[in-house]
Amino acid sequence: MVCRSQGCYSDIASARCCTAGGDLTEHCKCSIVVSFESDMEQRGIECKVTADTPPLSFFLSRQHMDHRTVYSTLEAVCVETIAALSRLESLRCSDATARLLVTMTHIQEHGRAVEGLVTGFAAVYHHFDFDPQTPGNGYRTLVKVVHSCILHIIQKGRYIATNCGGVFFRVEHNAGEMQTYCVALCQLRALLYLAQRLLGENQHGQLYSQDRELSKRFVKEYTSMHKACFYGRCLGFQFSPSLRPFLQTVVISMVSFGDNYKKHQTRLGQCNAGILSTGRAALSFFTSGKYVVDPELRGAEFERITQNLDMHFWKTFWNITETELISSLASITSNIVQVNLMLAVPGEPLVLPLSSDPNLSVTVSPPLAHWGPGPVHMRLISHSLRQGQDSAELLVFSGPETPLRSLTVGPRLQRACLSPWLLVHFHGGGFVAQTSKSHESYLKSWSRDLNVPILSVDYSLAPEAPFPRALEECFYAYCWALKNCNLLGSTAERVCLAGDSAGGNLCITVSMKAMSHGVRAPDGIMAAYPATLLTTDASPSRLLTLIDPVLPLSVLYKCITAYTGNTPISAYTGADSGSVQQVQQLDTLSALGQDTALLLRDITQGASSWLQSLLQEKPAAQASTSRATNGLRDPTPHSEDVQEGPREFPEGFEPLRSGCLAEIRTPCTPVMNNPFVSPLLAPDSLLKGLPPVHLV
Repeated sequence: MVCRSQGCYSDIASARCCTAGGDLTEHCKCSIVVSFESDMEQRGIECKVTADTPPLSFFLSRQHMDHRTVYSTLEAVCVETIAALSRLESLRCSDATARLLVTMTHIQEHGRAVEGLVTGFAAVYHHFDFDPQTPGNGYRTLVKVVHSCILHIIQKGRYIATNCGGVFFRVEHNAGEMQTYCVALCQLRALLYLAQRLLGENQHGQLYSQDRELSKRFVKEYTSMHKACFYGRCLGFQFSPSLRPFLQTVVISMVSFGDNYKKHQTRLGQCNAGILSTGRAALSFFTSGKYVVDPELRGAEFERITQNLDMHFWKTFWNITETELISSLASITSNIVQVNLMLAVPGEPLVLPLSSDPNLSVTVSPPLAHWGPGPVHMRLISHSLRQGQDSAELLVFSGPETPLRSLTVGPRLQRACLSPWLLVHFHGGGFVAQTSKSHESYLKSWSRDLNVPILSVDYSLAPEAPFPRALEECFYAYCWALKNCNLLGSTAERVCLAGDSAGGNLCITVSMKAMSHGVRAPDGIMAAYPATLLTTDASPSRLLTLIDPVLPLSVLYKCITAYTGNTPISAYTGADSGSVQQVQQLDTLSALGQDTALLLRDITQGASSWLQSLLQEKPAAQASTSRATNGLRDPTPHSEDVQEGPREFPEGFEPLRSGCLAEIRTPCTPVMNNPFVSPLLAPDSLLKGLPPVHLV
């Protein structure tokens, strides 16, 4: 389950697809495998297979994944569907039937135009693969997404052609679904054209554009393009069917939370009343059934939220897992550990031996950025109580507020010996949200499965603490763990770093910082969909943020802007821009719910296996790196307000435009090009010194 393709992790948005259930060993983390026939069987739908139209499993077989067959089948299904509808006298006078016939004609036109673009990509996208064994990059992923949409249309077209004469056939419902997928295909057609332009204007073999003006034009196009269709009826069409209910839950929760956002203006960390109010706002989505029964309304509201709501909304929403109610429910299914200890390590200089010569030493300064020295918060998790974990030297860092249940002690409890391994974890959350509590569930499982103590760092969050505060705190925590490993229940013979998203970025940059300071580097890195390029450069996989239900481009840019310190804090929180305050750590038990745990199961199991093998290996001599009602009415075919200069699209390729335009602030600051912000931009000499990197 490893993807080492540079193209896949070249931007934070593309990496989100790695949780889609794709076969990472055959394709890449962005691969998408959709079990259409099994999905149809679950719905009780009979699929008609004719001699001219192969079964859907034919397309999903890798040796037969010929795009020419896909488009010829699409053409045949459209012809068959139009003919079947035209033969029925009972449906001819229906307005819905007329719309459906027009829709199928438009799908035919889109399919013919898309086929030419896909043929061009198929001839060149192998040049962007990491190696022949790892065929994965943003161009491949974009084509796979288009094919997923087309295969859904084929599925629905076959159903209509087979069942349109039945007494239970709902022409209005099926017309609405087919219209939505037609709009989605229209938008994907426009994305393919933008990707083609990107391919033509970039240097050979270059995935992301370094032309700032080109990137700005792409952002302008993204801002104006209609997106609601991807979050309504066809939400998550590019993902595995087992993942779609989870994504639907996330999107419904988000739009319902946003609907009640103005009524619950909470501030995390202000007071208990504020936390309770946040909990009440989080529960509001359970009463918002309108977004369940009306997918078009859901899509339109999702588009409005992602384009218009500020960073405080996203911080509040992503921190729902920090609230007492949700975390208490999730704690029922989490593993029991004997050590779950919160630590607050004061910022004092550390003296460590040089990795090149242990007889010499180097002094590591405490975090200083923005407000000077301060404590670094961490969480120690250990399935078994080990020597040193209940020592007075360690408990002095826990503070009087630490609950007794965090540490299981007793005269009869046998203390295990020191582990030769140590895992240091940096949580994700876009640099702006969450703490180790939101990741506690799988950390407990890792500690049990790997039989290793885990130190998870609660670094300060943006925008209150922009770069480099989080990096300084994580590096300091890593150095403190090396120096005080005996207090953590480890001899630190092998130390690994693990993190997801923003945490994956910190894993890589902490390792780079350790090498630049002469401190011992970790023995391995497990980075799940890491953010390695925080610049605003256009790339093919960044185009896919148009259909990303978790991290759309507008939200991604808000996170980048917050982390790079490009906007005053008052723009997010309304606070005095002259005062900078740390985000308070919420003292509530938080874990991932059952659906989220199922979503992360494959990732955590694969990561656990790799970490186990890495921890048991001997250090290598040479380190290596692996690197559609409302949603269909609102958009307009073309809008001159968003066009400047020559038209971006040729005739027939114009996308539908959004009905709720909003300006996206494109982050632009030299900090984004800092290798410790965007490690992909680090010199090769530094990247070659990294320990083995496992990307999931």
